[in-house]
Amino acid sequence: MTHRAAVPPEDLRRRRAIMSAAFLLVLAVIAVLAFQWWRENEGRTSFSRPWGPSCSVWVDGERVPLDRDQARRASTAAAVIAQGDAAPIEAPDIEDIPDEVMTALVEGPKDDAGPSMTCRYPGEEVEFEEEEPSGLTPRATTLKEGIEEVFADSSIGGYVAGGYDSGHGEKSAHYEGRALDIFYRPVNEENRREGWLLAHWLIAHAPNYQIDVIIFDDKIWSTRYPSMGWRHYDADPDNEILRHLDHVHADVLRGPDPEDG
Repeated sequence: MTHRAAVPPEDLRRRRAIMSAAFLLVLAVIAVLAFQWWRENEGRTSFSRPWGPSCSVWVDGERVPLDRDQARRASTAAAVIAQGDAAPIEAPDIEDIPDEVMTALVEGPKDDAGPSMTCRYPGEEVEFEEEEPSGLTPRATTLKEGIEEVFADSSIGGYVAGGYDSGHGEKSAHYEGRALDIFYRPVNEENRREGWLLAHWLIAHAPNYQIDVIIFDDKIWSTRYPSMGWRHYDADPDNEILRHLDHVHADVLRGPDPEDG
């Protein structure tokens, strides 16, 4: 019977030290590469840093940071400017907002309609609200009123008196009266750009209206992943409605239902 020679304790400790050093070296290399990738791509991704300013706008591939108040004023002003004389309110003061930021928000990306602003909001604790006879919860009603105050002739649906019990996906916020659909039809580039004006306003005002999810134009933003910004929304590629190409979906925070236990 063959016996293996015992490894001296000194050699064993040396091997463990080498393996630990190699492991730490690999982690360091990965961290450096990840940081380098972030620096090279931060102007081309929708991620928000989990620190620093709450919002940012992409301008010619560069990220311009904005605090929450600036984002609210900039997104509101962009909506007012784009609506022209039809705007129901006057634009707020934006003297501290760079001109190139406002251009990016009003006109959108040059190559195709899409997001120009992202913001970070992790949500908050709220109380559960029952549907009112209108088919909306009080929070959703407040959001509807806020949209109508800024956007003239908004085509808002996604709710019915007495509430929905079918017609939407499983566990949809529409069944609880927490969701609105704001329509931009037909689906074309002009309407998509108008829809993004609203989507930017919603993301900038998410804490004000306790918004939980925004979906539009193959993109989704949610409080569940507050630093990931606009993400791809996976839906049937042949269905414009499920892809939310013809409407902006917004739902408000739910809160724990006492009946859930």
